[in-house]
Amino acid sequence: MKIKLKNSIKNDKYTEYVYNSFDIQDREHTETEVSFNLSEAKKFDWNIGVIYGSSGSGKTTILKQMGRLASSVFDGNKSLISNFDWLEPNEASRLLSSMGLSSVPTWLRPFHLLSNGEQFRAELAYKVGKASGSDVILIDEFTSVVDRDVAKSMSFAIQKYIRRHNKRLIVASCHYDVMEWLTPDWICSPQKNEGSLERGQWLRQSRPEIELSVSRVESDTWDLFKKHHYLTQECKKSFGYLLFSIGKKPVGMCVYKPQGTGAVPNGYALARTVILPDYQGMGLGVCISNFTSSILVNMGKRVYTKTISPALGEYRENSDLFKPTSKNRKKRNDHNSDGGAKVRLSRSSYCHEYIGKGLSGYENILLPIKEMRELKNNNLKLEL
Repeated sequence: MKIKLKNSIKNDKYTEYVYNSFDIQDREHTETEVSFNLSEAKKFDWNIGVIYGSSGSGKTTILKQMGRLASSVFDGNKSLISNFDWLEPNEASRLLSSMGLSSVPTWLRPFHLLSNGEQFRAELAYKVGKASGSDVILIDEFTSVVDRDVAKSMSFAIQKYIRRHNKRLIVASCHYDVMEWLTPDWICSPQKNEGSLERGQWLRQSRPEIELSVSRVESDTWDLFKKHHYLTQECKKSFGYLLFSIGKKPVGMCVYKPQGTGAVPNGYALARTVILPDYQGMGLGVCISNFTSSILVNMGKRVYTKTISPALGEYRENSDLFKPTSKNRKKRNDHNSDGGAKVRLSRSSYCHEYIGKGLSGYENILLPIKEMRELKNNNLKLEL
């Protein structure tokens, strides 16, 4: 199929300059053609398609031919989550988390105070959430305005959501680096094979491996992460702090603390698990909390977790690595003072004990900072 775009030229001194300076034959009209053929997409079930090509290749034209582009409108006088008022509050929070926008304090900010990456994720959540089951969601300029790390993480997050809910999504992008994170069912380019649809197992390969470095750090490193967590920002200096990085970029932190009682004298708890916004949606929170739990278990500790995060909590509910405690999903009216200031708890939380195997080889990372410095062992590699 060919889309012909023809437009009359309104001549003036500027167009005359172009005619006189360059070899332009037609001075009455401009015309261009965009080729595409997506008829094969009707012959199989799919969830995600990608139209790719350089700027000006006709990607947007093809999308418009397929239907109305998804749009979003945010009220700047409302908190971000309040803009999703066609959903129940718990459904809105799950939708935002599913798009990798899981920093709870961010939900309370108006749209215009979000970063570029957060705004793009919020727009995706809005457009995807508004779509009915039969709609094909059309997104133009996918990831064009965000950092490439953000592009990869949000691509992985949205493809999980689309497939889990069996929706259909077509994005147009000039960035080929998102393909291995989106794992599309088909792709096409108006610049290749006359826009014919391409399929193949190579499109559905698993995401690239991520190598994280883990370091034991001092408590002041928490300052980089604390504003992204929903609990009290301060943590005691006596807690253990593990920093996770990709290359030289910090991406997440897991904070643990002793929680021994008479019944469980070797008990520990994960006090905080935080992934920076640019890397949310890739499943890193699960990986770093499981890793921290496994090295503590290897040292003979029993590890307990508590979260109100829907994504993290439901993962633990369905994982063989965790078992629920007696307090799981029960509303409490006690106080939490692990950061120094007492905070009244009136919410239900996901409460579990880690029962997975211990992981050996990382014993030194649990040593006091002073001893670790002496061993010069503060940068161990972890592959997730």
